[in-house]
Order: sequence, then C-alpha cells, then structure tokens
Amino acid sequence: MARGRIDDLHREIEDLKARIEKNKNAKDDTTLRQFVDQFEESNPDALSAYGERLRIRRTLKGHLAKIYAQHWSSDSIHLVSASQDGKLLVWDALTTNKTHAIPLRSSWVMTCAFSSSLKFVASGGLDNICSIYNLHSQEYPIRVCRELNSHTGYLSCCRFINDTQIITSSGDMTCLLWDIEAGVKIREFREHDGDVMSVSLFNEHDTFISGACDGTAKLWDLREERCVQTFQGHDVDINAVQFLPNGYGFGTGSDDGTCRLFDIRADRELMVYALDTMLSGITSVAFSISGRYYFAGYDDYSCQVWDTLKGTKVFTLEGHENRVSCIGVNDSGEALCTGSWDSQLKIWTS
Repeated sequence: MARGRIDDLHREIEDLKARIEKNKNAKDDTTLRQFVDQFEESNPDALSAYGERLRIRRTLKGHLAKIYAQHWSSDSIHLVSASQDGKLLVWDALTTNKTHAIPLRSSWVMTCAFSSSLKFVASGGLDNICSIYNLHSQEYPIRVCRELNSHTGYLSCCRFINDTQIITSSGDMTCLLWDIEAGVKIREFREHDGDVMSVSLFNEHDTFISGACDGTAKLWDLREERCVQTFQGHDVDINAVQFLPNGYGFGTGSDDGTCRLFDIRADRELMVYALDTMLSGITSVAFSISGRYYFAGYDDYSCQVWDTLKGTKVFTLEGHENRVSCIGVNDSGEALCTGSWDSQLKIWTS
C-alpha cells in the first residue's frame, strides 16, 4: 500500500475520533458531582447518612510471607489467599480456621480465585501457568489437577466463569479464555499495549473488564475476540478493575494515586477519587453491595473508603503494618477482607 494512502487513512481515523469525541461532549450536559449536588439541594437528607464505621472483626493468621491475593467464595464465608510462602490457604472467615493448605510449585504467586461452586481454586504468577486445584480431592496434600499453560508472561489475575471455564490475564499483554477440562485456550483477547494487570467479570452480560499498564481499561465480549470499548483517563499503570454490582459501570485503581469510575453506557469517566495529599499507588479496588462505597487498597498500608456518588473520602481503614495488596467484598455484602504484605488478612464489618 502506498505511503500516501496510509497517511490518508491515519488522517481519516483521527477525524473520526474527533467527531466521536465532539458528539460525546455535546451530550455531556452534566457531571456526576454536579448532579449529586443538585439532588442534595432538593433532598438534603437523602445522601447524608453513612452508617457505622467498619471495624476489624477477625484477623486471619497463618501465612509466613507477603500475601499477594485473596478471593471470596460465593457462600460469603470461605475465602482463598495466596502468599509468597508458597501456600494457598482456604479459610473459614467466621471461625478463622484454615480448611485447606495447598502447597504451590512456585512461590512467586500473584493471583488466586475461588469457583462459584466452591469445588475449585486457582492460582498463578511468575511461572506463567494457571494452576487449578480440586478441593474435593482425596489427595493430601491436594495436588494440581490442571495446568493451563499458554501465556508467555507472568499470570497477573484469574477468575472462574464456571467450573469448566476461566479467564486469565498476563504480562504478555493478553487475556485468555480457557476450557479447564480440556486444558486448552478457547479465545485470545489481544488489544492492550502493556501488561494486563487485572480482570473483572460480569457473567450476566457475558462481558469482562481488563486493566493494563498502557493506562487503559477495556470492555470485552466473551463471545468474541475483540474489544468492545476502551476507556482512558489514567496516566500510568492500572493495577485493579472492578465492576459495579449492577454491571453498568466499573472502577479502576492506578499507580497515579487515583481511583476512577467509568460508565459503560455513557462511554466516559464519571468521577476521580483522589486527594492532593495521597500520593501512594493503588493496588486493589472493590465496591460495597449497593455500590455506594468504593474501597481502595494503597501502598501506604491503608484502605480508603470513598463515597462513590460524591467523590469524597468517608473513612480510612488502618490496621495493617505493610502494603495492602488485595481487598474484596463478599457476595452478601456483609464483610470486607483486606490482605497485606504483613502476612495477615483482616475481616471488616460494621
């Protein structure tokens, strides 16, 4: 193709982008913050109450090194955690007892996940492999039952769709959909220009969100190998993404020290959650079951709680003695779990 033709196509693409942006801006008649301010003027007491402050109710001790990941089970009682002590631990958060201790082949673990049936857990990290473990196995210790090996970079995140499928993200700039039973990849999602650090699933819509070191978040359709939407706003790496409970929006956390809220239907950013005094990077994010609270784990050992609607900080949760590396709210919405490099997990409730 002639060089002149390529230049013409580039100009046409840029012109289309400018027209799309102009059309979006024409419909951008207000911001979330302005809407909330106007709503509060006519309904002064509607958004004022925050309820009781969250407190530490349980501390889960058992790991001997930095905790890098945790994930709640669908029963809202059990959770799995992964640490660089080379162990996957499955916990009963009510009793603080460990129900399973699974030795890993590689201690350089970065992610873990619980299947909705409570039958399987998964992990992965610098070994580039997603390892699946059957908690119903009669073996002791439990050994890996499937190894999903196709990524050429570290495994940064994994999430079960069901007992037969799992989605993984990697430092090779891709996400993969796997058939667990067959041990083969079904689809490859490749449009990021940097390491993909996190994924969040919304099964009702057959979609997932990915966040990457190229500073973008992308919405994907599991049924197609293509990106549906791309969201920009962060200056540097996105470390965490999480769908809102209703699936119409999602949150991100970045090394630039900000959390952001994006609306999928409006195809734009709604809110930035940051303070000039908060310069630490964000490792993980989660929403309360109503979506009103936006939780974020920071490098400065704290977990900040933001008002999703107002964009203001509500509480600071302190209790860890090192970086808060992972957070998650259980499906019932009754508890928040934080994991840290101090080798402890803490369960918070009001």
